Amino acid sequence: MSGPTSLRTRRAAGRTGQYLALLAYLVFLAFPLVWLVSTAFKSPQELGRIDPTWIPQDPTLENFRAAFDAQPLLRSAGNSLLVAGSAALIAVALAVPAAYAMVRKRSKITTAATGWILVSQMFPFVLIIIPLFMLLKEARMIDSLAGLVLVYVVWNLPFSLWMLQGYVKAVPVSLEEAAAVDGAGRLRTLVSVVLPLLTPGLVATLMFSFVTAWNEFFFALVLLKSPENQTMSVILTQFLGAEGVVDLGPLAAAATLATIPSLLFFALLQRRLVSGMLAGAVKG
Repeated sequence: MSGPTSLRTRRAAGRTGQYLALLAYLVFLAFPLVWLVSTAFKSPQELGRIDPTWIPQDPTLENFRAAFDAQPLLRSAGNSLLVAGSAALIAVALAVPAAYAMVRKRSKITTAATGWILVSQMFPFVLIIIPLFMLLKEARMIDSLAGLVLVYVVWNLPFSLWMLQGYVKAVPVSLEEAAAVDGAGRLRTLVSVVLPLLTPGLVATLMFSFVTAWNEFFFALVLLKSPENQTMSVILTQFLGAEGVVDLGPLAAAATLATIPSLLFFALLQRRLVSGMLAGAVKG
């Protein structure tokens, strides 16, 4: 009897260790956000203390009021939402048929394209910003949200292609063959058979593209000059003084507001992601 009991004890201890490790990892991930929100609600006196506190002792909304008074946060948030949403939708729409063709029509060209996708992700921003700036200048798209959307689409497309290829490979070819026997063409098969099964991949890719575009700073800083076109990531830099002095309270409040759209977007699509995975499991 000692054998099975000892085995159950080891399994329980292993599960407990896994849960503790997962809890520690979640605390590690949540700490910056918790500290940011805590700082946003602290008074200037509390922010100036030598011994910082975890929870604001005298919570205040003054930092949020000061942030809205100092910078046009709503307008910049609208610009970021428009740019990030448009770039994510366009990148995913272009990546779906391209990923399908690269998986189902294997050749030397598609193999080379896959390799180029990986290599392109290694390019630092500094190497491409000058030729990119010149191209957009010739197209008269400097200091425009449309130009920034185009940049984000090009930047997100390689990873979107790479990510969706794995989901396309998971779709059984037999389903497409059955659709072909029923008289469906390639386009009809892609739309009616393959696309519904790609829902988890589409949602995951959409989330990645949106968050990447929402948080991007370097391209937005270089390509956008007019105050009315600036995105949220660029506006946050305006809380830094000319001599590097940080207006910490309003900056924390503005940064807290900047995280809300990404969190809401992820929370909404996460349910679709789980439902899509369950639907795919049932169909399979």
